Amino acid sequence: MLRSAVLATASAFAVVPQASLAQSSAQGGAQNLPSVTVDAPETRRRAPAAAVRRATRPSPQTAASRRPLQQRNVGFVETPRGPVNGYVANRSSSGTKTNTPIMQTPQSVSVIGAEQIRDQKPNKLDEVLRYTAGVRAGTFGADTRNDWWLIRGFKSDDIGLFLDGMQLFYTAYASWRLPPFNMERVEVLRGPSAVLYGGSSPSGIVNVISKMPPTEPIRYVETGVNNFGNAYVGFDVGGPVATQPENGKLFYRVVGQVQNGPTQVNFTPDNNYFIAPSFTWRLDSDTTFSVLASASKTDTRGINFLPYQGTVTNAPFGKIPTSFFAGDPSVDKFTREQEMLGYQFERNLTDDLTFRQNARFAHIDLTYRGYIGNGWDNINAASLGRYNWYAKDTANQADLDNQLEYRFNTGPVRHTMLFGVDLKGYQIDDYQAFNFGTVPPINVLNPVYGINIPLTGPPFRNFLITQKQAGTYVQDQMKLGNFTLVLSGRNDWVETTQAARDTGATLASNNDSQFSGRAGLIYNFDNGIASYISYATSFNPIIGLNAQNQLFQPETGQQAEIGVKVAPKGFDGYFTASVFNLKRQNVPTTDPIITTLQNQTGEVTSRGIELEAVANATKELKFIGAFTAYHLFTSRDLDPALVGKTPTNTPELLVSGWADYTFKDGPLEGFGFGGGVRYVGSSWADTANTLEVPVVVLGDLAVHYEWQNWRTAINVINLTDKIYVASCAAASSCFYGDRRRVTASVSYKW
Repeated sequence: MLRSAVLATASAFAVVPQASLAQSSAQGGAQNLPSVTVDAPETRRRAPAAAVRRATRPSPQTAASRRPLQQRNVGFVETPRGPVNGYVANRSSSGTKTNTPIMQTPQSVSVIGAEQIRDQKPNKLDEVLRYTAGVRAGTFGADTRNDWWLIRGFKSDDIGLFLDGMQLFYTAYASWRLPPFNMERVEVLRGPSAVLYGGSSPSGIVNVISKMPPTEPIRYVETGVNNFGNAYVGFDVGGPVATQPENGKLFYRVVGQVQNGPTQVNFTPDNNYFIAPSFTWRLDSDTTFSVLASASKTDTRGINFLPYQGTVTNAPFGKIPTSFFAGDPSVDKFTREQEMLGYQFERNLTDDLTFRQNARFAHIDLTYRGYIGNGWDNINAASLGRYNWYAKDTANQADLDNQLEYRFNTGPVRHTMLFGVDLKGYQIDDYQAFNFGTVPPINVLNPVYGINIPLTGPPFRNFLITQKQAGTYVQDQMKLGNFTLVLSGRNDWVETTQAARDTGATLASNNDSQFSGRAGLIYNFDNGIASYISYATSFNPIIGLNAQNQLFQPETGQQAEIGVKVAPKGFDGYFTASVFNLKRQNVPTTDPIITTLQNQTGEVTSRGIELEAVANATKELKFIGAFTAYHLFTSRDLDPALVGKTPTNTPELLVSGWADYTFKDGPLEGFGFGGGVRYVGSSWADTANTLEVPVVVLGDLAVHYEWQNWRTAINVINLTDKIYVASCAAASSCFYGDRRRVTASVSYKW
């Protein structure tokens, strides 16, 4: 009865008009607005009416001690939705959905703030993650279509992307793209998170926090261009709107950017346009309501699928040029249009009880057409085979998350209880077709274009897939002295249906229900050291079809993790170390024959260690460092020859470090420089682990100068212009990494 009711509600929620829902956040704490600078902590002011309503509430302890604690740092008050002070974030909500210090979270969490994003000048989201422990970012190199990353060795960009605490998963080709220019912070939670978020990657999630309406006016414009001729202009304006005091306070923000121009691959533009308006209405000191909207468009082409011989190793003629385009500019295209609309509502019912409701509706329309490289037709003649490809995917996703946070004491134990009910609705209209043997091969050294071969025959995918998911969860953060114990549990009910697009007839359906749990214990020593241990399970009802056009089976996972976090007294920064053992069952992996398709293996295991350091070492110097080493292997499979082997395109050693120094006084005041080094270990191009993709070491550089309200910068990635292969999904599907990219930018604020 319960399952039927919640799934019916999720179904109704999934089909509401786009304009009726809004983009949300699952953030904790009593304040939605961005962080502000204050002289001293303030108690929350109550509206007069609320004071009468609360006159009879019990008060076994002071209200201030019951509210989520705020971290103060030289007058800077941080919230999980607000800015990060330099490079060091002290609080996050991704691991608990409450306003929790990172040092009291018994799980690995990394936070990249807007200042680090500005200093490093990433072009897209996966570049934001390049210096983060446990993350292999930019798996497919210079690809301009999507963002790609692995967490703890597992692909997580498809089911591990979240925006403001709400999932943006994708299947087939209906992928989302989020612009770094609109990111306040990016939080990486490593390990299973299904207990709070429902279906998601067992290896972790990337939670992007949008820029929110500010309490103080913002007027900012920026423009830049790189050495390939790709230019952009962006703006960020917002602040308070004059209103009468009795009508509450209204704040707004509009962020937008236009980007246009070529890339390192011929005939492959990287054109992106987006606008993101938002407003926050603070009805009174206890109630806030925010609406966030966005619209964006991507116009590019598919990157090359190149053979191992000719990229990693020499062909008889040498290497394929990195600028080579394997498709045809008269045929190839990759366009994406996406829109989102949502809201987040928060109400402090009492000093101890907070209700939050977050919602978002997202729509995407994507077209992918082109000729795809398919291995050598004649290697001696430098002739590359190709096949004809077309995909048209349209998807809608709706999310609703209701949270009730209750803070209370039982004797000496302080509790933060979280009760939640969330609903998800997803539907994709999936049409895919390809032809082998109809497109002529192309010479990689002397390509000839202008050949338009139409697709023939029926599509191999022509389905309408719908998934309705409902979940209930509860969590208790119990603090006794220096101990914090976090216990979480959740149950999901999921219904997935596959129907024929042309007839509407139901072809297959799955009904699943599963419990997920997590237990974590952390002890904070008085000297700034915290040690923790945790165990979590996950459940992910995958939306999509395998290579045989059958619905995927649900994915499950389990992880045990132990770690230590160190925040030295008087030092603005911290160091973390963690060891984990993660198992993932029913993993979708790339089909070795047709690399655009996937199948599910039995089980893959990831065991490893992660080290991370982040600090505002002095007022001039900021730095971050990361070390990741793990052993990733197939632990169970129908093919015994694959057991013990490492999946393709998965390096097992990642090391990186970045530092930025800015003069704060003297004749060089305002001048700064930064740089970083990234080490990406070797990986495999085949499931038998016989074709190795070698190690690569890359350097990045930044030089910047601020004067009054102006800021100019030059950012360089791949400083030495190293030509390398980022990864190979198979022996016929290798991808060059980014060549040297120099971006000059100038900005002005007032």
